[in-house]
Amino acid sequence: MASKQHSPSVLMLPWLAHGHMSPFLELAKRLAERNFHVYLCSTPINLKPIRKTLPSGQIFPSIQLIDIHLPSSPELPPHFHTTKDLPPHLMSDLKTAFEMAKPDFCNILTTLKPNLVIYDFLQPWAPEVAREENIDAVLFLTCSASTCAFLNHFCENPVLEYPFPAFEFPEMERQKIIGFMIFKVKPAKQTKSAKPKPHFLPLPVQAFTNLPDIQSQASQTN
Repeated sequence: MASKQHSPSVLMLPWLAHGHMSPFLELAKRLAERNFHVYLCSTPINLKPIRKTLPSGQIFPSIQLIDIHLPSSPELPPHFHTTKDLPPHLMSDLKTAFEMAKPDFCNILTTLKPNLVIYDFLQPWAPEVAREENIDAVLFLTCSASTCAFLNHFCENPVLEYPFPAFEFPEMERQKIIGFMIFKVKPAKQTKSAKPKPHFLPLPVQAFTNLPDIQSQASQTN
């Protein structure tokens, strides 16, 4: 395998859930097999089990685990910087803390200078930070095609009935999905007059068709 200096690099930022970490890790392995150097970025508590199964320098030496540090608070200590065992009422706090980690994410990009950022659907701020650093960013969706179709229909036509009954979700599941996409996040600086603001997360579907070009460009610049 080529050295890190001659390999295009990718920084991956999944949502803070093991159900999202797993597919990102599998994608990281596939990219590593294709001579990409991969930085898998998450909170220390989220990376802890991966560090046990992916020892440095073994099997996939071109996958490097990078810690991103969220601001801690009495309500959200570091062991709650993951959805695992997170009390449901702290979910919005976790999302807020993740967004407040933008300065740390910016420092990571400035230091590592990856050729590409691959982000999850709950981080609309990630491509904005990447753009400021002149780094391309693409969205990696870990959900099924039917779920993506439903969500995109909801984004475009929220008041219209879903036109494909065979792929319609049960009402309880439908409300759960929609509730996950439209949520309320406390402002970073909470005041008595401040009200939680709704965050709407559109799903731009992007493909990885430009990865060969990125790989070629990186090889030419190194």
